[in-house]
Amino acid sequence: MLKKAGAEYIILGHSENRSEGETNQLIKKKIVSSLKQKLNIIYCIGETLKEKNKGKTFSILRKQINGSLNKNFNMNKVIFAYEPVWSIGSNKIPKINELKNTIEFIKKYCKKNLKMKKSPTVLYGGSVNDKNIRLFSSVYQIDGFLIGGASQSSKKFIDIIRNYYK
Repeated sequence: MLKKAGAEYIILGHSENRSEGETNQLIKKKIVSSLKQKLNIIYCIGETLKEKNKGKTFSILRKQINGSLNKNFNMNKVIFAYEPVWSIGSNKIPKINELKNTIEFIKKYCKKNLKMKKSPTVLYGGSVNDKNIRLFSSVYQIDGFLIGGASQSSKKFIDIIRNYYK
């Protein structure tokens, strides 16, 4: 249906869906179906505040990746979006060093374990706005951004773009 409507991308694994009970196994089925339809996938992964505070960020990301993806998939069609659940819509953002380390972890882990020829594209999403985009732009490990709430206002979205390039 999405393909027929002209969609080229699909967002899967978003925290809102996971919080409603979407499992890694269900996400995997959706990924298989989306790849059959030749859709590009934006695959969201991220930890809750409780998981972060317990030092489980990397183990949670590994579990999400291993549970939904495998090396037989066409990984050229998958873009990762790191969205710490605790950051989404909260105006709380990761410390820059933590963010760099997490993005590097995702890239290295996926390249090695999914047998990718090159590092995957990793977007960041989580309370991105016109005030903090300059800070995020300094993190060279980030390949782009998945803008949520701020994209609902054309002014806010344009301000993010403008401030990124300042």
